[in-house]
Amino acid sequence: MRNILPFVLLALAACGGAEPVPGGVSADEAAALNDAAMMLDANSVSADQIDNEEAEE
Repeated sequence: MRNILPFVLLALAACGGAEPVPGGVSADEAAALNDAAMMLDANSVSADQIDNEEAEE
């Protein structure tokens, strides 16, 4: 059993977990996406306003 312990520890040390998660974004990218979303929200128009304008014409 003692002969196996160094190999087990070596195998565990070889396991890496530093790879980034697919689809993850950096803090700067997340901030830019949040800013873009706020700009889109500020420029959006509600569906009620669109329906009312079409009915008036």
